[in-house]
Amino acid sequence: MEKKSNFNALPDEALIRLGTLLAAGLLPFSTSTLWRKVRSHDFPAPIKASPNVTAWRVGDIREWLKSPGSYRSVRVVGRSGALA
Repeated sequence: MEKKSNFNALPDEALIRLGTLLAAGLLPFSTSTLWRKVRSHDFPAPIKASPNVTAWRVGDIREWLKSPGSYRSVRVVGRSGALA
């Protein structure tokens, strides 16, 4: 529960990496399912913060959490995982 409260304290503009997102217990699925959902636009697309850092905007995750079943991403992710 502590990790979820840390997530709730973050501003919408903050970036959260995959490991932290999974450790917070916010996602009811595996890493491979997350990437499948990103590709199908059913989960927010990540941001490539640097060549070695991929992260999600906390505000985007909050939007998804409001209605995960009907969420549709407006960002497009290319094959490399970068935004197109």
